[in-house]
Formats: sequence, C-alpha cells, structure tokens
Amino acid sequence: MASGSATDWQATVEAVFREESGRIVATLIRQTGDFEVAEESVQDAFLAALERWPRDGLPRNPAAWITTTARNRALDRLRRAQRFARRQAALHALAAAESAEAADPFAGRSGLADPTGADGPSTESEAALPDDRLRLIFTCCHPALSPEARVALTLRTLGGLQTPEIARAFLVPEATMAQRLVRAKRKIREARIPYRVPPPEVLPARLASVLAVLYLIFNEGYLASGGEAPIRRELCAEAIRLARIVVELLPDEPEARGLLALLLLHDARREARQAPDGSLVLLEQQDRRRWDRAAIAEGSALLAEALAAGRPGPYQVQAAIAAAHDQAATPAATDWPRIAALYARLAILAPSPVVELNRAVALAMSGDLEAGLAILDGLGGDARLAAYHPFHAARADLLRRSGRSAEAAVAYRRAIRLTANPAEAAVLRERLAEIEAAGR
Repeated sequence: MASGSATDWQATVEAVFREESGRIVATLIRQTGDFEVAEESVQDAFLAALERWPRDGLPRNPAAWITTTARNRALDRLRRAQRFARRQAALHALAAAESAEAADPFAGRSGLADPTGADGPSTESEAALPDDRLRLIFTCCHPALSPEARVALTLRTLGGLQTPEIARAFLVPEATMAQRLVRAKRKIREARIPYRVPPPEVLPARLASVLAVLYLIFNEGYLASGGEAPIRRELCAEAIRLARIVVELLPDEPEARGLLALLLLHDARREARQAPDGSLVLLEQQDRRRWDRAAIAEGSALLAEALAAGRPGPYQVQAAIAAAHDQAATPAATDWPRIAALYARLAILAPSPVVELNRAVALAMSGDLEAGLAILDGLGGDARLAAYHPFHAARADLLRRSGRSAEAAVAYRRAIRLTANPAEAAVLRERLAEIEAAGR
C-alpha cells in the first residue's frame, strides 16, 4: 500500500485529470475515430488510477499510465462492439438465408458484410495541424454543427469543463446545455463527420468557432467557475499554446493574432492575482511590479500587428482594453474613458449583455456613475443575467460607490449565492462585511 490518505490520492488524480485529460481524449479520438469510446475510456482509466495508485504507488509518468490504460480500455470496447456487430450480422444473414431457403431450398447463402461499416480516422496529411488537441478543435468546429454546439462540444471534450461550467459560460440552463451536447454527438455519429484535418482553404471558415473555444478555455482557467482553485493555470497555458499554433497556421488572420494578444495581456497579471494564502487580489489592489512585462510587450506588439491589417474584430478590441489596463502604472492612471469607448465599439462588433455590463462599469469608473447604474438597471430584466453572478457583483460595487449601501448588500448576497468559486465568494463576502460594518 502506497503512503498517503485517500483524499491526497484523489487530489493527485484530479490534478492529472485537469492537466492531461484533454490531450489524452484528443489522442484517443484520433486513434479510434469515436468520441464516446474515447471519453468513456479515459474516464475508466482515471477510475482505475483512483483504485490502483494508492495500492501500487504513483507511476513514474502518470500521464503515460493513463494514456496506456485508456487505450487498452478503448480497444476492449471496440472489440466488444465488433463482436456484437458480427453476431448481429450473422443473425441477419441466417434469417435471410432461412427465408430464401423457404422460397428456394437451393438458393446460395450470402456472405457476411463488414460488420462495422464505419469510417476510420482519416489518413490524409495531418502535418498542417501538429497537435491532436488543435486538430480535434477544428474537427468539432465542423459546419454541420451549430456554432453553439461546436464551441460547447469542444469545451466539454478538450477543455475539461463540465456541463454546468459550460452552461454558465453560455448563460443558459444546465439542462439546455446537456441537450446541446447530446445532439452534437448524435449529429457527428449520424452525419458520419470524420475525424480528419480540414484542408487549408477550409481553416479560415472555421476560425471564429476555434477562437471562441480557446477564449472560453482561457476564461475558465483565468477565473474557475468551480472547485477550490480560483485560477487553473494549466488551462490558461494550454489556451495560449494552442493560440500560438493557430497564429502560425493562419498568419494573415488578424483576429487570431488579436486573441493571442488578449490572452497574453491578461495572463501577464497572473502572479499578482493571487495572495500567498490563495485568495484573489482584485485588479485595483494588485502589485503591478509583479506583472510580466515581457508578456505585456509581446501582447502589445501582436495587437499592433493585428490592428495594422485594418480589419478590427472583437478580440482585437478586447486586447486593446486589456492593454489599456496593463499600460497604467497605477489604478488611478487607468484611462477609463478610452476603455468605455472601446467597450462601446465592442458592443457594435459583438453585442451581448456581458459587453454591456462591462461598458457600464467602465462608464462608472470614468466618472459617470449614474450612467453606469442606468445601464445595469436596464440589464436587470435580461433573463440571461439572472443567474450570472458577475452582473450582481458589478451592480453591488456600483451601488456601494454611489452610497446606496442597503441595495448593495442585497446585490452582494445574491452574487455570493450564485458563485461557485470559493475565492471569489470570499472577496464578495469581504465587501459585504465592509458595508455591514459601516452601517452599524
């Protein structure tokens, strides 16, 4: 029996799952051509790890152990399915033969067809996409699937996000997202969408969905929607790595460059976003000396290159907003009017209630507090924001700044109830406590 408590081993397995499951699932889908077989086999492998690692000890290479175990489970599944298909085909052939013999006793028996009848993984050149995960992202973003299904399925398969987390990202109920995922997998199976590298001329058409996937994977890493860790650094690093590959594949696409710039400019603040005790540090309270100046310089240069193309898009505008924050030496030096103007531009390019929420905050921070609150009051009737805790947290903050403490307290309590991130909830509780203490 290896040393360590059951809780310790569970944490170890969960850490390996967070860091490696997406890559292993992508590899198995390439090898088997089957989403369900790959996902279920990887899940089986991690369950086996929970059973065997506490007994046998941690393997020298945990990811390789999981990959080998998952591949063996996948082979077992495929063999069972093939045997079942053969039995089914044999039964059909016998029934057909019996019917034929009843009509003509001398009729010849038909041979058995290929029992699977399925297309295997494509063998066409895959050199254009040098990474299984990115290859799978482009596959999931097939035009036969709806844009929402493309992004959701890729987040579920590769991003390691669970259905509730994806539902929160799309501002839809969990049941709705679960149905979308089921339909997407069924569509892939029924339409026989192959796992293959799309030809170069198809890549730009799928770019928007691919960038959306990378953006949401990074967002989940930047501020996790659940779990004990407020920041999932492995997801941030993975999104940045894949975004770099997309820029290499499509160097003339300014939005790909804009997204990479955006991710770098946000990730540059990573070391300052978390205190030694694990709690989150808000932007206005961060020690800006700890920001990664090399990442800021690279992100700013990428943004300038993207904007020079003269085709501004949503990711370029968001990168410009991030750059405005990163270039401010102090919170007071932040150019809030510019940020508010950029959010107004973003609202034209990619209108959404979340963009309006951020525009409201920027307006308030630029000095027009009542205009910001008026926008939030108008958004209050949007059902998509009812369970979106950042909306209630932002409204609480603006109400606090305007001196409407009682209303702010109500909004803070609602935001606390809705957030699943303990570190974020702790920040909100701290703000609520300040209001309550001031009112005594």
